[in-house]
Amino acid sequence: MAMVQSPKAATSSSPSLILTSGASGRIRALFSVQALKSLVMLINAFFLLLLIPFRGRRRTVVSAGVSARGSSSSSLSSSSFCDQKSKDDRLLQEIGVHRTKLRVPATIVPWKSGGGSGVTAVVDLEVGGRRAIAIKRALQEDDPSTAREFSLFVSARGDTIFTQSWTSVSVKIRGLVVLMHGLNEHRYSDFAKKLNAKGFKVYGMDWIGHGGSDGLHGYVHSLDDAVDDLKSFLDKVLSENPGLPCFCFGHSTGAAIVLKAVMDPKVEARVSGVVFTSPAVGIQPSHPFAVLLAPVISFLLPTFQLSTSNKNGMPVSRDPEALVAKYSDPLVYTGFIRVKTGYEILRITAYLQQNLKRLRVPLLVLHGAADTVTDPDGSRKLYEEASSADKTIKLLEGFLHDLLFEPERDEIMADIIDWLNCRVVR
Repeated sequence: MAMVQSPKAATSSSPSLILTSGASGRIRALFSVQALKSLVMLINAFFLLLLIPFRGRRRTVVSAGVSARGSSSSSLSSSSFCDQKSKDDRLLQEIGVHRTKLRVPATIVPWKSGGGSGVTAVVDLEVGGRRAIAIKRALQEDDPSTAREFSLFVSARGDTIFTQSWTSVSVKIRGLVVLMHGLNEHRYSDFAKKLNAKGFKVYGMDWIGHGGSDGLHGYVHSLDDAVDDLKSFLDKVLSENPGLPCFCFGHSTGAAIVLKAVMDPKVEARVSGVVFTSPAVGIQPSHPFAVLLAPVISFLLPTFQLSTSNKNGMPVSRDPEALVAKYSDPLVYTGFIRVKTGYEILRITAYLQQNLKRLRVPLLVLHGAADTVTDPDGSRKLYEEASSADKTIKLLEGFLHDLLFEPERDEIMADIIDWLNCRVVR
């Protein structure tokens, strides 16, 4: 297919840009000259600390008993940017989660829509709080047309991964869509329900360090772990739905994870197509010297957060209300990007840049031409070099990074669903 240039533009109205901090900071700023100077000082301090005898603080382990209750009088949505800790505490109290123990399955468990327990596992307090909120949302789905369930599985590394599904209660299932969120984001329920209405059962996985899955919030030790987890999740999804075509959707870094996964011939053979929004294919540091230092810095200070990575914030959507909803969500990480996480994004994008021709499945890529987080030229390169015989690109003039949070999101979702419908055997 030929390249498609969308005429849609954001000129009909001029809503002000909202500059966000944290979740979508420019990776290139993470390894800027100013940031590197700060890190040199930190590294010097680090080596000085090695000369001082000290005893590390013992990590406090907690767990919590999760009681899956079918009703609650409180809503999970927030009308403003409230204190995140207070919000988490309130939500945990509502579902009977006490700051002592969290009960989670230690092995893969069936899909659940209520109740249930499992083998007790000790989970970090912060992880337990996020997981409790994620479970509550799945259990309290109030849309009568959708059945929403959650499941947990343990990766080969021993990490517990939170997954969920959305299924229409009345429309016949014609295909499957597996969603992979981007860095520091989480909200896809509205999109899933639109897919349900067109006959697609939807699955979502929170990758490590995000949502209800294990790991320090916003920290990714290796994106290859997320790729492996996606492959395991796809095995589970396909084994539960034999004979149905399966598509993968990925946004930003989630798109990079999907892209690397489908380059595996075993995965490629089982996936009917991929849809990417704002894929993290083109991200570069501001100075070439930073590429040499990045591995060392990420090794010495992997979880460190650099304020310079988000100094001025980055615009990701032109819809103020959508941004308020997104960044007041306790499952969305809004802190400064962690050093190792930034390096992992640079590493996977460097790999993808050299292997784009290995993509052979049908491809739809959408990118906002005004995106300042991931480079639209990266999507052009993906489109041009992919070996897919069936490929389409849409570059949306005036649109920013989070396409499914833009004012025109309904039109964008409709374009994606139309593309999927054309590739499902009726």
